[in-house]
Amino acid sequence: MTRLSVNINKVATIRNARGGNNPNVLKVAEACEQFGAQGITVHPRPDERHIRYQDVRELKPLIKTEFNIEGNPIDSFVKLVLEVIPKQVTLVPDAHDQITSNHGWNTIEHRAFLTDICKTFKDAGIRTSIFVDPNPKMVEGAKACGADRVELYTEPYASNYAANRETAIAPFIAAAEEARKVGLGLNAGHDLSLENLHYYHQMIPWTDEVSIGHAIICDALFMGLQTTIQKYLEQLK
Repeated sequence: MTRLSVNINKVATIRNARGGNNPNVLKVAEACEQFGAQGITVHPRPDERHIRYQDVRELKPLIKTEFNIEGNPIDSFVKLVLEVIPKQVTLVPDAHDQITSNHGWNTIEHRAFLTDICKTFKDAGIRTSIFVDPNPKMVEGAKACGADRVELYTEPYASNYAANRETAIAPFIAAAEEARKVGLGLNAGHDLSLENLHYYHQMIPWTDEVSIGHAIICDALFMGLQTTIQKYLEQLK
């Protein structure tokens, strides 16, 4: 079964735009779980422009499904993750000023660094996933770093889906098959939506988890959060 983890960063973005605590990210996380989501994802950045470090601390005792914290493993991020101890940490090579993630790790070039980070988190009992582009060599490199899973960066698939979905999915199938071959778990995320999720899952049904935030919050504006989550779960059946 492919699990749906809802990324609640955009909820925090709305809250921060006005100040105060409305919408309340803790209540939204709980609602997502009640509506069927099998995980909650957050991506705290150093400038805390959406999810704040304190949000992460307050979310941990509330979440009854899987808690996934993703981000660039700078010192403050590593310290936060080791304090909170989520079920999963996803390593993402974000620059401090990036609007959103736009590429995966080069797991060959950064092998020494990633190996050390993976060991740090795994020694703490945290499942560790590395965010990679759909390249079998990067998947193989993640295995060599000691990761438990890879998360495939799916923006290129989403961008090219309408033009030619067979061509768009091809490199992801190759990367996913490599993950299965070397014994890595498989996640996916970035710009997956109601338009393209079903086909992705149909072609790579051994995906363990998809992490979706922006599209879910956008769809929820029109359909409501409960209906939206149910529609995403239907795509994964």
